[in-house]
Amino acid sequence: MLRKRLPRLALPLLLGAAGCSENSAGPRLPPCTASGFAVNLTIPGQYLSLDPGPVAGCVVFPANTGVDSAEYLLVPQLATGEPGIISSFQLLGDTIRPATLASLVPMPELRAAERFHTFLRLGDQSRWRGLNPQRAPLGPGLVPSPVAPAAAAGPPALGSQRQFMVCAKLDCSRFDKVTATVRALDTTVAIYVDNAAPAGGLTDTDLDGLATLFYRQLYATDTAAFGRESDVDSNTVVLVLMTPVLNKLVTAKECSSTGFVAGFFLGADIDPDFRNDSRSNKGEVFYALVADPSATLKGPDGKPTCAHTATSVKNIVPVTFIHEFQHMISYGQHVIARGGEAEVLWLNEGFSHYAEELGGRTYPLGSPEFSRFLSGDVSNAYKYLDAPGSQFLLPAAGPGNIGTLAERGAAWLFVRYLVDRYSGGTTVADWNRVTRRLLETDKTGAANIESATGDSFAHIVARWALANWVSDLPGFTADTALRYNSWSFRATYSSLHTQSPTTYPKAYPLTPTSSPGRGVSLSGILHAGSGAYHRALQAPGAAGFTLSLATAEFTPLFDTEGGRAIAPRAVPRLNIIRIR
Repeated sequence: MLRKRLPRLALPLLLGAAGCSENSAGPRLPPCTASGFAVNLTIPGQYLSLDPGPVAGCVVFPANTGVDSAEYLLVPQLATGEPGIISSFQLLGDTIRPATLASLVPMPELRAAERFHTFLRLGDQSRWRGLNPQRAPLGPGLVPSPVAPAAAAGPPALGSQRQFMVCAKLDCSRFDKVTATVRALDTTVAIYVDNAAPAGGLTDTDLDGLATLFYRQLYATDTAAFGRESDVDSNTVVLVLMTPVLNKLVTAKECSSTGFVAGFFLGADIDPDFRNDSRSNKGEVFYALVADPSATLKGPDGKPTCAHTATSVKNIVPVTFIHEFQHMISYGQHVIARGGEAEVLWLNEGFSHYAEELGGRTYPLGSPEFSRFLSGDVSNAYKYLDAPGSQFLLPAAGPGNIGTLAERGAAWLFVRYLVDRYSGGTTVADWNRVTRRLLETDKTGAANIESATGDSFAHIVARWALANWVSDLPGFTADTALRYNSWSFRATYSSLHTQSPTTYPKAYPLTPTSSPGRGVSLSGILHAGSGAYHRALQAPGAAGFTLSLATAEFTPLFDTEGGRAIAPRAVPRLNIIRIR
């Protein structure tokens, strides 16, 4: 898992846009008429999510007969449950304006540690078929025998040694064999330390403390929220291997500037297709880096990689463990227990980042430990909310198309909203009932969410998009379906902005563009699950106005006759809520 060093800030837990452009050339949208869909949101807080297809993208707003100005939040969005969908869009007011399509912007290149985490989760999703499992040749007409449960083995003994195979390159094209010793043991966790770990590492007391923390807080938290892990090796414990192989995955420059690999889980270790593969450790293993305070280990460039003190490792590894342990549980629940496929990438990441939040909540709110577990999630969510129109909620499951920190922030926000909306309560026990339904299943992705909630994915993701703006909007009372019950994000980000305006330059990252209703002119690219945000203002006594929305996935926006194109596979929506 990628870890980046962030400034230490106190995180309060407070309960409770694609670019706008004036286009200068190109085809025109056909004008809307009074026969379009009539918006009748007379009271602040009323909202709708409109499918633009049946009304040819035409929406009609009434005149403002009140003595106060009216304000509507507009969120054109792709409400698809299919990852990776991209669609051009235009949203124009009733004054017809020339329009051009924004060009597709290539996805940013993923950094080394991010690419590795993406590689691992893509491997899980594809059942590690890219590693080409080593199989014994079969005779004619023979098929592989079913997987037999391992004989009961029990946990390893304190001080005992064994060998492990460890992914030693970011694409797992090489595995290194290491020998490690059990240095700490608790009820459900055995911690191995690589015999080749450098001096200055964790003491036995440190390791005992980690084992106790893993068992009493983190293991208990993850299993309560997501279900039990598999036990393919029948040893009743999760193995933690701390090895310098992880330290050596990145260079010192990468480590200090873009992050390092703090730990990971490899699905091939428990996948039945790899039961005869020499690269698989055939058991539940979590891999973690080791302390190297003097930077004696060399990275892939042959030069010393960055230093990690014992204190930093003790702080980082627990956060990584609770994240990666969710991935281990999920793989076991979907693949081992039910013979299905691994959870889709974006939702799997959302659950693991939510697991980090749960880990933080085992500490006093606002404590340094609480902030340590939550700081990454809150930072990633800030990045997403700062530019939701240019980020996916549902990235494509392919190399280079997933893994940005902003998209992980989106996934955490969505899972957090999902749990708040469908738990029916505010306790962790209430939340756990929702996540258990979402993990203990053979369904994945949007189908999993629909099955667990009884609601359509398009409805859920549209309400989530609105909640990101109105949940705790000052002077506004949001519908219960549009709220985060567990967070007051405006107050949280306002506090972080005060503490560190350089890291958090805005008091609230989501800042919609704005214009008079008839002057709306938005265009660009929408990404699966996400939308652009715009405030349409209407002065007292102002006449009504119309909006024209057009979308087209992967194709020119207009057909050869200049008509309006609507992209149904992208599930386009125009979400509208009256603010005042």
